[in-house]
Parts: sequence; structure tokens; C-alpha cells
Amino acid sequence: MTRVAAIDCGTNSIRLLVADVIGDGLTDVVRRMEIVRLGQAVDRTGRLAPEAIERTRVALADYAAQVAELGAERVRMVATSATRDAANAEDFRSMVTTTLGVPPEVVSGDEEARLSFAGAVRGLPPSAVPPYLVVDIGGGSTEFVVGRDAPERALSVDLGCVRMTERHLHSDPPTTTEIAAATADIESGVDKAIAAVDAGRAATVVGLAGSVTTVAGLALGLDAYRPERIHHARIARDDVARVTAELLATTRAQRLALPVMHPGRADVIGAGALVLRIVLDRLGAADVVASEHDILDGIAYSIG
Repeated sequence: MTRVAAIDCGTNSIRLLVADVIGDGLTDVVRRMEIVRLGQAVDRTGRLAPEAIERTRVALADYAAQVAELGAERVRMVATSATRDAANAEDFRSMVTTTLGVPPEVVSGDEEARLSFAGAVRGLPPSAVPPYLVVDIGGGSTEFVVGRDAPERALSVDLGCVRMTERHLHSDPPTTTEIAAATADIESGVDKAIAAVDAGRAATVVGLAGSVTTVAGLALGLDAYRPERIHHARIARDDVARVTAELLATTRAQRLALPVMHPGRADVIGAGALVLRIVLDRLGAADVVASEHDILDGIAYSIG
């Protein structure tokens, strides 16, 4: 048994998994998530905002203390879309090294896709037939990966929920014109990704990250965010379309009142749901399998 700590720092959130790696599997010790919005305005400015780096530092310091307390033998922190795009990524790297004691790995889109795939496909139920298309909808980018036991083709495109919200969905709720502009942007990127990874041959679509799991929770009508109910739930394309339309028609305050909604996700969930709906529409897929296991689990496996 090896106790490991995996940290995933994306555009919208920073997450921690401390787990015991036993043989081929993981046993969770603790999972945590904080919305820090590291990628605030990076699509427009090309830089990480000082206040966003500070929010991330505060969360990371808390994580570092828990990692030490729980006695993790190995630690790996991966940073994704926002830090790939930022001109001042060295400021972030220096902060992480000082706070955590190890530098962050600013991974490529291909490596991000590989880790997401590894975390998602282990433990899928027999009803999830390969080959799989793993779709990881993040804050700054979305990863598309096709494969069976391992990734065969992958592409990362700049279609994250934070990026699309900041680029297009400015009103509360978004206007018809804003939604149309976001839809056109997303369709262009999704079509590119589907062609590049030959996604049409996938038998099962597996959706990852907070946008997907929140949509799943809403489609299931849950009275609170319940990961055990969401994990590996099959959500029909029609239900994804219904939830997406409802989210885009409501205000941020109304979305905040939804029982499964994390407060830090309420302003960007409409864009994330729209990405998921368009992926399913362009593929003609009947449904998506929602997964609570993703890049965070892939990071843990990689160091176990």
C-alpha cells in the first residue's frame, strides 16, 4: 500500500485526493474541492490575476497541511488550462513550490487527456461498452479522448465553462444572441475534436468534471449533491438538453438555489451544460455516463 496525494488545479477549481493505492485500485482517504477561479479573465488578458493566485494559495496551504497530517508518501500537483495560457505562469509556479514544497506540473493538453482517461475508465460498469469517448469539460478547456484500455486519440480544445462564459454569456440570464454566439463557438470546436479523435466510433460517452456531474444531479432530481448517486449514472441526451435550457433561462440567483449547485459553479454552469449538450447532439449519442472519477484519480494512479 502506498498513500499518495493528487492535486488538480484547473481554471475554475483546485481539488485534492489523498488515497491509498492497493494493487490496481484506489481507496479514498479524503477528497476536497475549492472554487478558486484561477483562470479569471485569462482568456482576455493572457495573465493570471494576482487575486486569483492568492485565492489558490490560501486553498493550497490548507491542502498542504492536510497532506502532511495524513502522511502521504508521494505528492503530485498538475495544473492545466489556465496556467498553460498565462504569460505570468512563473508567478504561479513559484507560489506553489513555496506553499506545497513541490513544483506544479503544467501539463500539455495531451497529458491532461491521458490522465483524465486513466481516471475515468477504471471501474466502469459492464454496461459501458468500449471504445469510450471520455469528455472532460473543464473551466478553460475540454479534453476529448477515444480509446479502450488506453488513449488512442486525444485532443484538447479551448471550450471550458469559464472561458465560454467570459467570452459570450455576459447577461443574467444570457440573451438569445449571447447563447447563439456561444453555441456557434462551441459547435466549431466540438466538430474539430470529433473529427480529430474519430469520436463517431465510440460506443460509450463518459462525461467528467463538475459541469457534467452537476447536470447529472439536476437531471436525476436529487435533493442535494450526492456523488454516490451521480457516479456512473446514465443521463439521456433529452434530459441533458432539458437541463441545459433551464439553466440558460434562469438567473444566477435562481441557479444558486438549486440543491445540487456548488456556489462557485452557478455563474458558469450554463456554458458547461451547453458544451455537454452540443457534444451529444453532434455525435447523435443517446446518453452520457457521468463519472466522479477523472483526472484527479489519474494523477493518483500515476504516482501510486
